[in-house]
Amino acid sequence: MTVTDAPPGKRPSRGRTVLSVAIWLLLTPGALWLVGRALGLERGPLITLFAATPYVAAATLIPLLAALAAKRWRAAAVAGLVAAGMGACVLPRAVPDLDKGPDGGVALRVLTLNTLYGEADPAQVVQLVRDNDVAVLAVQEFTPDGEAALKAAGIGELLPHQQLSPAYDAGGSGLYSRHPMLTRATRRNDGGFQQAYATIQPPGAVAVHVESVHPLAPVGPEMYPRWSADLREQPHAGTDGPPPILLGDFNATLDHAELRDLIDTGYRDAADAVGRGLTTTWPSFDGSRGLVTIDHVLADERIGVRDVEVHTVRGSDHRAVLASLTLPAG
Repeated sequence: MTVTDAPPGKRPSRGRTVLSVAIWLLLTPGALWLVGRALGLERGPLITLFAATPYVAAATLIPLLAALAAKRWRAAAVAGLVAAGMGACVLPRAVPDLDKGPDGGVALRVLTLNTLYGEADPAQVVQLVRDNDVAVLAVQEFTPDGEAALKAAGIGELLPHQQLSPAYDAGGSGLYSRHPMLTRATRRNDGGFQQAYATIQPPGAVAVHVESVHPLAPVGPEMYPRWSADLREQPHAGTDGPPPILLGDFNATLDHAELRDLIDTGYRDAADAVGRGLTTTWPSFDGSRGLVTIDHVLADERIGVRDVEVHTVRGSDHRAVLASLTLPAG
């Protein structure tokens, strides 16, 4: 008997089989992604791909809805578990933490911006500092021209204490502070980028270690191990010294295990703590909000987080991250 001769009542079975196979194939990528994300298995090109985890998490609803609509209950159960697992990875960063750290203490507002080879609008940067009572500014991709432009725009009048290491490539770094720097220096990380850092003493508060962070971007095979090394070598929290604040372009999202491991040493991601962890920061062109969240402020758990704002800056492909922190009294 040929297929066309099959009894009419049996013909739908082939279509049902095809539909079932299609649904299982549809849910498989999300399931594999969940395993990789949960176990921190990003390697090679997967490092870049894992930055898209929030979008993949949203896409896992498609096979779930398809399975429910087709009444494929086993597939629906598996798809539901995958969607729930991805949601557990992503959604908490959109909900404020119950514990944001100490409420009392000394207020400190910090701002970080990758200036795109010094092309960020200096007048707007200075205006952000002035309007938001910023006490510490960290800049990455900081060039001699960018330094001169910020100086001409009046940054020194607002933030006179400085540790500046400009460069003509993407490796320049800088810190500006309203408060005195007890120590200051710049180090070059394994990826070749500089990171300016200082011990800053706000009045009435404990001294804090502040560092302008910029690991190498994981955009090629030779860069993958150095990206990992740069993140592993960032200052850990929970030490006996001044509480650290890391702020900058981390070239990593909260879906990268290397960044999560760093946070687990005793940091809070400020945006995550206040429920803004899904606010994107890069690439931001012509006023766009970007696609992924790679710019962060990490504060030692001894420091409280009150608020985070993200601002688009003309001339830069990154958005600026402004965090309102509370330091322990000194």
